[in-house]
Amino acid sequence: MFPIERKTGIGGKRAILKSISRIWIACLFVLVIHAPASAFQADITGLCFSPGGGCTALVVKEINQARRQIRVMAYSFTSAPIGRALIRARRRGVDVQVVIDRGNATDRYSEVRFFRNQRIPVYVDAHEELMHDKVMIIDSRIVITGSFNWTRAAEFYNAENLLVISSPELAGRYLQNWSLHAGHSALQAPAGSSW
Repeated sequence: MFPIERKTGIGGKRAILKSISRIWIACLFVLVIHAPASAFQADITGLCFSPGGGCTALVVKEINQARRQIRVMAYSFTSAPIGRALIRARRRGVDVQVVIDRGNATDRYSEVRFFRNQRIPVYVDAHEELMHDKVMIIDSRIVITGSFNWTRAAEFYNAENLLVISSPELAGRYLQNWSLHAGHSALQAPAGSSW
């Protein structure tokens, strides 16, 4: 169904991660489409594909509408427009917190240092081999998810997808998962300060 070729090196790892992402998206669609009505109600309010499908603009639009809380789970985060939108949200009083995979927390182009310097709590998840989520939960009712990493490459070069789902119940489930990851992650405080 979704063949995973055995390869070595970086290209092989990318192929495996791409296959895993496809499986994950297929499972998400099955869950959303085939969930019993009593499980939760969800409306897909946004959908885009990249490259060049405007996914970054859609994420920024949703961040700009946030009023109380944004929780982010990111495998990789190098998107300056999304990073700036999160900073603006924090400055207008929105509680913004990020969980990121350990392998990308120190990436040269990562937004992590920028977030820390802007006093956005960043938790580095080293518990799993990869924390491969790409999720944003806004105001306990909007879930943004898909294969789309919060990166420039995802917007301009990669074949990705992104869903915006309105569902307090689904958002609650994702918030539980966010809390689980934040709970076993290391909080990164800005240099010279403590939280």
